[in-house]
Amino acid sequence: MKLFCEHWRENFKLPRHILITYSKLSLLTGDGGERPGLTNGRSVCLYCSVGDAEALIFNISFHPSETTEIPSYVSKCPSNGLCSKLPPDCMTCKTNFSCVYGKPATFDCKIKPQIHCVDQRNNEVENFTINMTCQFCWQLEPTDYVCTSSTSCMTVSCPRQRYNANCTVHDHIHCLGNRVFPKMLYCNWTGGYKWSTALALSITLGGFGADRFYLGQWREGLGKLFSFGGLGIWTLIDVLLIGVGYVGPADGSLYI
Repeated sequence: MKLFCEHWRENFKLPRHILITYSKLSLLTGDGGERPGLTNGRSVCLYCSVGDAEALIFNISFHPSETTEIPSYVSKCPSNGLCSKLPPDCMTCKTNFSCVYGKPATFDCKIKPQIHCVDQRNNEVENFTINMTCQFCWQLEPTDYVCTSSTSCMTVSCPRQRYNANCTVHDHIHCLGNRVFPKMLYCNWTGGYKWSTALALSITLGGFGADRFYLGQWREGLGKLFSFGGLGIWTLIDVLLIGVGYVGPADGSLYI
């Protein structure tokens, strides 16, 4: 650009100044080549001014450089492995409408872009088949998925409480439908209280309310402490209730 304007100046023999504005990406040349350093997706004009007059010399079009983004699923897909062993996130499969629930079925699949895999003969392919049981993801065995837990529900209650959980299928498991699904589960969390410890305290120090204090039931513990275990009657009842698991931790968790 400087040489162009200097040539313009030599021809006209007049003083002038050059105003150039540009952005810092890449400049597309007329022959289709790309020169790094000037782009921003804008058209920029080059002016040469002589006194009060301004002349438009040429326009420069700037275009953003094309960047290739790597999809998030690529990190889960090992390269050059067997196509049939890839995780479900690495492929797209057609629905087999003829499959029978609970029976083995064959599905036609295709790998996603930027994924490379081979068949049994070590040939790179894009289309392949997989064998799996015809069932929806929410019908899988509990060992095939992981669910969120809740610490706000009571595990020791009648009837036993449930909570809404979001479950996600393991990466190596194939199934039909959504791989993330809601499910009602029983409250089964634990706060670290041991049943054996609670029972031992109830038998030995139950008259002083040690068992109730251990379980976080301090009101009942104070009642047993100042009544000497309800003159022994309350102590015997608590031994039975803790022994059968009817009395549990105050936070509603399970024993360990």
